[in-house]
Amino acid sequence: MDVVTLQDQGSIGKVWLVGAGPGDVDLLTLKAARVLANADAVLYDALVSDDILALIPKHAEKIAVGKRAGAHSARQEEINQLLVTKAYTRKNVVRLKGGDPFIFGRGGEELQTLVEAGVQFEVVPGITAASGTSAYAGIPLTHRDFAQGVTFITGHCQLESRPMDWQGYANPANTLVVYMGILNAGLIQRELTKHGRSADTPVAIVSRATTAHQQRVIGTLGELETLAKDERVVMPALMIVGEVVSLADSLNWFEPAAVSHPVAKQITN
Repeated sequence: MDVVTLQDQGSIGKVWLVGAGPGDVDLLTLKAARVLANADAVLYDALVSDDILALIPKHAEKIAVGKRAGAHSARQEEINQLLVTKAYTRKNVVRLKGGDPFIFGRGGEELQTLVEAGVQFEVVPGITAASGTSAYAGIPLTHRDFAQGVTFITGHCQLESRPMDWQGYANPANTLVVYMGILNAGLIQRELTKHGRSADTPVAIVSRATTAHQQRVIGTLGELETLAKDERVVMPALMIVGEVVSLADSLNWFEPAAVSHPVAKQITN
């Protein structure tokens, strides 16, 4: 059976939970591209790039359900219910998320709702923002000489009221990647230094990673709050904290101005 063929289950359609990757359309998996090409309805996040949205068939219903800090967005409960509703009125429903749906994407919550409703689903993983961003910024997340581990955290919630393992995050032998942390940059800076991470630790903020608009802002942990206010920092942006950031200049290979999409052109032709 072809990967996008709907299995026989009466009038109920199928939901595909698809990771769109970090932004560059050429980083979309072949399976994700095939699923999109057969979509009847697509519910997509704000972090999905325009180049990837352009792959959605013209006949498909497109519904924006993105969440962005400081902006009005659909509640998670509304998105969950909408997925179920669309599955009863469409054959192939795609829930399209930036990065990977199981890494700070609430994919598990949405699937639990589908299970309760008896809706069939399939998950198509995507390259998570941490991997894509670090690769395109010339920053290896681990390196035998600099970092023996890596930790991913999300920084967009009320960090002061949540139990956070700042002692663990401050481990100098690990790289720390912070998703959605720009608005809490000052708090993150203070907590990491308070718990032992050196203020001289290299940090990078990478904005619109893997796209033609990518920007890197590099400094130290002691400057993190100031770096987050740099005019080059535009959402979406990711923070990378650790000695591996010191390799960013020597390992940098990506030239945003030279972005082209030969693979995407082959898929759409």
